[in-house]
Amino acid sequence: MFPSVDGRLTILAILPASVVIFTSLKRFIRNRQNKLPPGPVPLPLLGNFLSLDAKAPWLTYTEWAATYGDLFFVRLLDQDVVVISSQHVAEALMDKRGRIYSDRPYLATVEPFGWSVFFVLTGYGDEWRLCRRIIHQTFRPDSALKFRPTQIKQAGEMIVNLIDDPHHYHSHFATFSSSVAMSTTYGYQTSPRDDPLVRIVENALAVGIAVVTPERAALLKAFSFLLKLPDWCWGSSIKRDARTSANRMRQMTDVPFQYAQDHMAENLSLDQVSMVSDNLQRMENINQASKPMFKTALKKAATTAIIGAYETTTSILMTFSLAMVLYPDVQRRAQAEIDSVVGRDRLPTFEDRPSLPYIESVFRETLRWQPIGPLGVAHASMSDDIYDGYFIPKGTTIMWNTWGITRDEKRYPDASRFMPERFLDVNGALTDDNPAGYIFGFGRRVCPGRYAADASVWSAIVTMLATVEFSSAKDDQGKAIEFTPQFTMGLFRYLVFLVSFHLPVTNSLIALVPLWSSLAISHHALVPIQNL
Repeated sequence: MFPSVDGRLTILAILPASVVIFTSLKRFIRNRQNKLPPGPVPLPLLGNFLSLDAKAPWLTYTEWAATYGDLFFVRLLDQDVVVISSQHVAEALMDKRGRIYSDRPYLATVEPFGWSVFFVLTGYGDEWRLCRRIIHQTFRPDSALKFRPTQIKQAGEMIVNLIDDPHHYHSHFATFSSSVAMSTTYGYQTSPRDDPLVRIVENALAVGIAVVTPERAALLKAFSFLLKLPDWCWGSSIKRDARTSANRMRQMTDVPFQYAQDHMAENLSLDQVSMVSDNLQRMENINQASKPMFKTALKKAATTAIIGAYETTTSILMTFSLAMVLYPDVQRRAQAEIDSVVGRDRLPTFEDRPSLPYIESVFRETLRWQPIGPLGVAHASMSDDIYDGYFIPKGTTIMWNTWGITRDEKRYPDASRFMPERFLDVNGALTDDNPAGYIFGFGRRVCPGRYAADASVWSAIVTMLATVEFSSAKDDQGKAIEFTPQFTMGLFRYLVFLVSFHLPVTNSLIALVPLWSSLAISHHALVPIQNL
């Protein structure tokens, strides 16, 4: 006799619940037999999810670190998570045990939102290694040196845009951030303003970047049915957002790649080799069966270079601008060092960098003060491990709390204050403490474009300090507008606030005119400068 329809429905309902219960029981028994790191007591099924600050989880993790230490365990719904709040522990696991901690956790938002093209989120394996090799060939330390003339040139163009049109500073930062990556990756020269490819990048990242985090992904994993709801149904907005994000990410991947293909012969004739054109030539010499995989990896590597350059550099420059507005004494001291070392008849260059220790300390403090990746990009353990007597199960999500590291009062007294002097010794020389050692990641997953990013940010900061001053925006009566800095949240964290730019009183217009003339800036572009 066959079971009734109701009976079969009951069986179908019981089976998934049984699997969940069995899995949870198996994990409970295994964890009882091993000593997990300490952590807050999880609720059944929900874990510690309800105790987490959904908008800024790093703040909750930092509070928990004060109670449970630099290595603690939490559960987000059905996901085991170990949070690290110490650079030493992060290096011990992800640097020294890279064979175990180089994977990525499964994020339920990656595929639906089109973020699989961002190979940073790809699991450890052959595809990741191929993507990494492609991007490393272009952005390794010795190769990154050849970008410096372009970085200095683009920094100068950014300054002209800031002075001529100060209200759209974020757009100018974004254009600068994208320009070097677009040139080296696709052989594409961005327009000084309103570049169409830069707009494509901005639109693509506007939707998806807020959801490709372990916390948001855990929600979608638990309620995956939301992606299957009809568009008219309540709760279907995430499905529509996913569709929009996927379409925009596809456009960001395909349009500049097609440009590089179409202009490859033209750029080669001008001896302008890009990452895409160079590898398309290399692809002609590999076997036919491997070409599709290689082309896919090349597209992912190229897209990743653009996302990384746009998001990180733009966000850091926004943070730097806020610091200069809030700490004018730092700005004045930095400008005084430039005047003393470089003078007023030219802009600083990379050759001046070793002679500008205070500028370097400003750069380091900018990375530390408001880290753009407060939780980095999560790793995952590929096998069981024991560290300091604690058991870390296979498949555990590993997050290093960058925010917690930067707020260590023993290492950084008065940590919430912007104090570049913390990176200088009593003789004014730089200390060995460099936040780049934890800001750009750890182990085999460390940011492959970090050397180019470092140079881009430094060139922008030193050029702005040499040519403009920062202050709060003014109202119609000339009074400073009070504001509370607001940050967007997601995989990266960046700032939205009001600021205005002015020519520094320490520099004369006469000294700056020859520089702008050498950049072929017309007299019309100088008119707004005369009115500041």
